[in-house]
Order: sequence, then structure tokens, then C-alpha cells
Amino acid sequence: MQKIIAAAALAAAALVGQAAEFPAKPISIIVPFPAGGPTDRVARDLAEALRKPLGGVIVVVDNVAGAGSSIGSAKAARATPDGYTLLLNHIGMATMPTLVRNLPFNVLKDFEYLGLVDEVPMTLVSKPGLPATTYPQLVAWMGQNTGRINLGNAGVGSASQLCGLLLQTALKMDMTTVPYKGAAPAMTDLIGGQIDLMCDQSTNTTRQIEAQKVKAFAVTSAKRLDTPALKALPTLQEMGLKGFEVSIWHGLYAPKGTPSAVLAKLNAALRLALKDPVFIQKQEGLGAIVVTDKRLEPAEHKKFVAAEIAKWSPIIKAAEVYAD
Repeated sequence: MQKIIAAAALAAAALVGQAAEFPAKPISIIVPFPAGGPTDRVARDLAEALRKPLGGVIVVVDNVAGAGSSIGSAKAARATPDGYTLLLNHIGMATMPTLVRNLPFNVLKDFEYLGLVDEVPMTLVSKPGLPATTYPQLVAWMGQNTGRINLGNAGVGSASQLCGLLLQTALKMDMTTVPYKGAAPAMTDLIGGQIDLMCDQSTNTTRQIEAQKVKAFAVTSAKRLDTPALKALPTLQEMGLKGFEVSIWHGLYAPKGTPSAVLAKLNAALRLALKDPVFIQKQEGLGAIVVTDKRLEPAEHKKFVAAEIAKWSPIIKAAEVYAD
């Protein structure tokens, strides 16, 4: 018995020591989506912003895509709980419990919540050759092409899929949905004219809109956005889709059991990173809003995700869409 107690004491002391030294080596942020997509872009900007508040330690991004973001999230949940492996995920944290059958972890029980990072509105965009330049013209074109419209998305469980589901419901119009393995390949095919439409995060569409590689028709925010590329776009609510508001958020997580002292250091670093002028400028330039409210507190972050699960679950069940 004494040996067991002594071993436990040594283990506890080791954890305290590790927490005191943290961080002493590079930190990895798992992104459960392919490189080049909107969540990957946010993660890479955040990784850079975290370096200074973490004492100059390198923060790298590890892309682990698939199955509605559950593969990468599962890898993060199974990681050693020492603070050196984190997860950055978007609204997928709220949709996985419904989308993914036999999810190998519990979103609310198997992670430590570190805080929300930003909120991102969606934009409705089309291939460059579409014969419409305004939203009313787009709706008229849709009516003339019922049954022949291809609506792309970044895969089951993606933000673009959720936005597309709501769009079809609001318009009372069925379209052929074309899922891709990430936002980047979906955008490539939209630019190339292989698909007609996509509703995706402004962090993925803004640069393409600025370069006039796609056409933009509306945003999903409650109010118009005050960014150079998007400020001329109306909201879908303005265009008659009452109550249509979709905001995609990103949050930072650690494996369950990560020492409280390490969690405190990570949360403090996140708060400083979100005040970084360069990070703010990059996010605002893409139409994203950096979080500054109480959802930066771990408990409030977790409460918010629980509410989002309750919000999206009936919508997903009604659409009968599930990840592999």
C-alpha cells in the first residue's frame, strides 16, 4: 500500500512539474479538415498569434480530415493530456453527436474547453459563368433550372453543408448536393464551373470574391458586413428569407484530464492571441469576428456548445444526413 501511495505521489509531483515548465516544446493544433480550407486558415493564423504569449514556442497545425471532423477530433481526444496536443474545430463540435453514428468520444465529456476564437458568417457564391449578378436574378435563374442545380459543400457535417440545408429549406427548393473532401476542392470546382453554387464561410470565399473568381450574392449574417469585399452584399434576411442567420464559430480544446495549471496557461495565451492586432486584422479582412465576450471562459464555451448541439440536432435529423 505504501508503495502505491508513493507512486501516486511521484506521479502527481511529475504532473505539477510539467505544468510549471509548460510549454517546453512545440505544440500541435489538430485541424479535422484538409489544408487550405477555412478552418485551416483560422488555425494557422491563430498558431502564429499564440507563439508570443506562449514564450516563443512553435505552434504547428496537423490536418487530420474525414467523417464530419470526427477522425481528427478523436485523435485529439485520445492524445496525451499534457497540453501539447490541442484541437481547433468549428460548428462540427455541435453537429458530430447527431451526424456521426457510433461517435468514439463524447463532445461534452472528453474535452477540456479553452474558449471560442471567432465567429464567421457565410456567403452565397456561384461559379463565374452563372447568368445572374444580383440575388433576385439568382432566384429567377434557380426557378428556371429546377432539378438541374448542383450545390457543392465541403462534406458531410461541414459548415457549407449545414448552410446549404437551410438554404434549400428556406427556398423550398431541392438541389443536387455535391459533397467534397474539404472546402478547398469544392471551391476549386466552383471556380472551374463544375458546380453551380456553394454557401460557405467568408474565410474561404472572400479572396475568391476579391479576385472575381466567383460571383457573390448575399451573406448569412444578421447585418451587412463592413469589409471591402463583402460590404455591398445584402443579407439573406433582407432578401426575404426571414430568420435566416448562420454563423460558424471556431473553438479551441484540449484532451480531458489536461492539468488545470496547463489549461490556465493555454486560456491566458488564447486571450492574448485574440488581442493581437495582426490576428484581428487578418480575421476581419476575411469577414470573421474575433470573440471578446464571456465565451472566452471555458465554462461559458462549453455551455455555448451544449446549446448549439440542441439547436442543430433536430435540423440534421429532419434532413436525414449522416457522416460515414
